[in-house]
Amino acid sequence: MKIEAAVVLEKGQPFQIKELELDAPKLNEVLVKVTACGVCHTDDVARQQIIPVPLPAVFGHEGCGVVEEVGPGVTNFKKGDRVGFSYGYCGTCEACRSGHPYGCEENRDLNFSGKQFDGTKRLHYNGEEVSSFFGQSAFATYSVVHVNNLISVPDGLDLALVGPLGCGIQTGAGAVLNYLKPDPASSILITGCGPVGLSAVMAAKIAGCATIIACDVVDSRLEMAKELGATDIINGKKVESVIDEVKKLTRIGTNYAIDCTGIGACVRQSLNCTRSLGTCVVLGATQELTIHVESELMGLGKKLVGLVEGCSIPQIFIPKLLEYYKKGMFPFDKMITYYDFKDINQAFEDTHKGKVVKAILKMKE
Repeated sequence: MKIEAAVVLEKGQPFQIKELELDAPKLNEVLVKVTACGVCHTDDVARQQIIPVPLPAVFGHEGCGVVEEVGPGVTNFKKGDRVGFSYGYCGTCEACRSGHPYGCEENRDLNFSGKQFDGTKRLHYNGEEVSSFFGQSAFATYSVVHVNNLISVPDGLDLALVGPLGCGIQTGAGAVLNYLKPDPASSILITGCGPVGLSAVMAAKIAGCATIIACDVVDSRLEMAKELGATDIINGKKVESVIDEVKKLTRIGTNYAIDCTGIGACVRQSLNCTRSLGTCVVLGATQELTIHVESELMGLGKKLVGLVEGCSIPQIFIPKLLEYYKKGMFPFDKMITYYDFKDINQAFEDTHKGKVVKAILKMKE
């Protein structure tokens, strides 16, 4: 079938909305009419080939929509079902079978190789195969998605809101609620108040953390962090030392730190803001980092941990987040700005400049 999709033809090029051909769903796949898709930093990282995905490609990995058709073998979804999309996993490796699909042995291949679950491609442009992303490529009007990527969405919720829960939002919230599981008397520092960091702030409030410190260099994001649950805020550009400021608030540093910036110097700063026996979690796609292992990590019994997707099983965790949202405990909608699909490049530019926190592209009805 013919669809519209935002294709990237060469490294770093703008998204171009083109007419593409999409093959029918195969074994354990469904065809979904896409309602909306979140704009995520990971899409841009792949467009710039920092994470290499074969080009041309259609990105978008925070999609949601309505099932149009089911392929062979699909029994748990039917036409008309409302679904959100998340990451792909094999379901058969040791990590998956032990309840850790975010650590799937096939994670990189299923999400970044440009191929679907069965190793083939569904998208075509001018007779050439086009890569998929996270097994969904949701910057498009229609998408073919494997059942492992799908989450059922109950009625009574705005479907367009659900897509961003599939990656960035579950990553930030999951780091707190699934991995750290902090004691209510504990303190936490969250650096980088984009959608991932702000989701961590909201989760820390749900967990009851006594001290929630948000750090960023954009005042508007810090104000939003305060609104969403931060007890204290630090603008890194306006203080001589973030580490000193954190220790003024906590005496010896925080129990936990989460770094969402993807900047090596910020990760090191976050690590040094934690007290002895503390834990620093890295969520940003950081490339290189130099630390003095004895004095900054091992000698103080600290942990420096990299997490994938917030240690979330999407089919379990995303419904929990939606319940928190319905109860007013996880107001992630306050971060969101909607854009028409045709304005995809503007949405990325505004996100990059910090004009919006979380952009969501809405497809044509």
